[in-house]
Amino acid sequence: MLLPDPSAWPSLTTLGTDVALGLVLGGVGGVFGIGGGLIAIPVLGWCFGMDQQMAQGTALVMVAPNVLLGFWRYKQRNPIALRTAGILGASAIVSAWWAAQVAAQVGAHQLRTAFAGFLLFMVALMLWGLRPRAADAPPRPPLLSARWYPALGALSGVFSGFFTVGGGVVATPIFTSVFGIRQQTLAQGLSLALVVPGSLMALLAYAQAGHVNWAMGVPMAIGGLISISWGVALAHSLPERLLRLAFCGLLSGTALAMF
Repeated sequence: MLLPDPSAWPSLTTLGTDVALGLVLGGVGGVFGIGGGLIAIPVLGWCFGMDQQMAQGTALVMVAPNVLLGFWRYKQRNPIALRTAGILGASAIVSAWWAAQVAAQVGAHQLRTAFAGFLLFMVALMLWGLRPRAADAPPRPPLLSARWYPALGALSGVFSGFFTVGGGVVATPIFTSVFGIRQQTLAQGLSLALVVPGSLMALLAYAQAGHVNWAMGVPMAIGGLISISWGVALAHSLPERLLRLAFCGLLSGTALAMF
């Protein structure tokens, strides 16, 4: 069923707990430009006993509006052209829908293991981008130009559909390491532009497959919408290297715990 059943709504205490959880996850998502779903998925699995598909689908209820607001907040602070954002987002739609359909049919254990392995791969990619360089070394030239953005969008859509949060996670280090974007917060804002349409398509696919707990996801989304702007503001006040190292630590800890 696509829409929530009103009879399934929880008590006020449970609603308050879910909103508070969304507040925490939304703030974290704002700092790292990931919408909070990266942490929401393992939390929903460990603390609430959801299988991997249900955790991913429920996290999407919070992620979809959060990444939209997060993108707008990043755009207010960074020179992100709406045309560029539109190209990135449009190129992710079809692949996100296809990947979400595949993920809905995969075994929960296999999907969880793949999710953890994906996080460790992203840590390796980000650490490669942080390797030390001589102080007088010239800036590294970008490996690819912006004309390859649609290809990145399609790749990001696959991760958004399969892991529900993978699109933004994979795009940020690629923007910095491959496309030569030197400002971490700008890269995170562009990543959110990729994630918005992919998240909406993935949510639709997971909902059609019955892998969404709306009664929990909607309060979490409300909490996330309240706090994500605070997270974005904090991200712009932190040193970029510290921000990247903290992101690597977050991904590593989550992946190892899931294994």
